[in-house]
Amino acid sequence: MSSRENILAAVKANQFSQADLPGLEVLNTLTATNDDLVEKYKTIGSAGGSFVYEVAGYEAIQNILHKEFKPGVKIISGIKELSEYTYVADVKNELSHSFADVELCILWSGLGVAENGALWLTEEDMTVRVLPFIAQHLAVVISKTNLVPTMAQAYEKIGGATYGYGAFISGPSKTADIEQSLVIGAHGPRSLSVFILP
Repeated sequence: MSSRENILAAVKANQFSQADLPGLEVLNTLTATNDDLVEKYKTIGSAGGSFVYEVAGYEAIQNILHKEFKPGVKIISGIKELSEYTYVADVKNELSHSFADVELCILWSGLGVAENGALWLTEEDMTVRVLPFIAQHLAVVISKTNLVPTMAQAYEKIGGATYGYGAFISGPSKTADIEQSLVIGAHGPRSLSVFILP
């Protein structure tokens, strides 16, 4: 018998048997925490390169954005309360190429994860799927009541939901694939700002 045949025979003889997935309640027991979720999210999110702000309301968000972005740059928002910017629903039928010069995209997230700083955005949150990935900078607004301690609780929330597309986003785009030199914004936004509302 050749080496190839030996390997294939060994693989065939050692197939996994079907096993039930573990219950999420078990994972919750193992990973649930009593930490202050806002503080934990701020710590982990900041360590991952995000700018995390705990704000009192939309006016505070607007004040920060006014300091960070020059007047006249292209900003698209999915937040109706931030009405001075182009509303995403008004541009949803435009060609994707027209978004190449978007400086900032502001979106809402209904779920954030304290243990890794991730934010869950569905197609409904994005309206235009390419926007959170093509904009130079991304800002996400979330209520602190929508933070969960761990990914186990996050999957429990979204597991039974119906959506066509969704993505966990954590921190700005970054890679260190080439010579372990960290590059921010290689594949997507150069910064992620997270605004946590009461």
